[in-house]
Amino acid sequence: MKGIIYTRVSTAEQGKSGLGLQSQLDTVNEFCVSEGIEVVGHYDEVKSGKGFDALDKRPQLAKALAQAKKENATLIVSKLDRLGRNVAFISSLMETKISFIVTQLGRDADAFMLHLYAALSEKEREMISTRTKAALKVLKDKGVKLGNLASLDEARRLSNATNKHEATEFADNVLPTIQQFHKAGNSLAAIADKLNTMGVKTRRGGKWHASTVTNILKRA
Repeated sequence: MKGIIYTRVSTAEQGKSGLGLQSQLDTVNEFCVSEGIEVVGHYDEVKSGKGFDALDKRPQLAKALAQAKKENATLIVSKLDRLGRNVAFISSLMETKISFIVTQLGRDADAFMLHLYAALSEKEREMISTRTKAALKVLKDKGVKLGNLASLDEARRLSNATNKHEATEFADNVLPTIQQFHKAGNSLAAIADKLNTMGVKTRRGGKWHASTVTNILKRA
């Protein structure tokens, strides 16, 4: 199988640092090696993923899709939200008949699973927006003059801090169980299966996979 890697961050700051892009690239490259996928192209982009018409705003993604179609290759991303957080947009990509793989979900994720995670991703974007508005209200109540980049950046910082705290709190709750399974000699995939069988959901309410188990262990 041939693969085209697509990586994306949504802010210029992340693009300049290269941290977000490099992390995604490393993750996808590792996946391709383990799955025996030949990488024939890589495109990265610093653009927002908002809207069902996001493809018109992202020339690098358009190029990646064009090459994938030309070479009968598969588009590969680290997480579904790197393609977008809009269900309609993800659905439109599926209708192009160009196959794509989300390494976080695994090679065998079907259309139903992709639609489900797209819906969850869209919901998360709405929640981020809600937290940002709440943070802006906090700043306004403190007498901070809004409408400038400094106050917006501060609101985003507060929102990100809240999200990070929630992620850490969730990881702390499930980590002991995962570590117990890991010490018992279970593989990452086996641990994911055990958690799913137990009815434990991921922080976003989805099913566990080897990659999501790895993310929790890395937090340790």
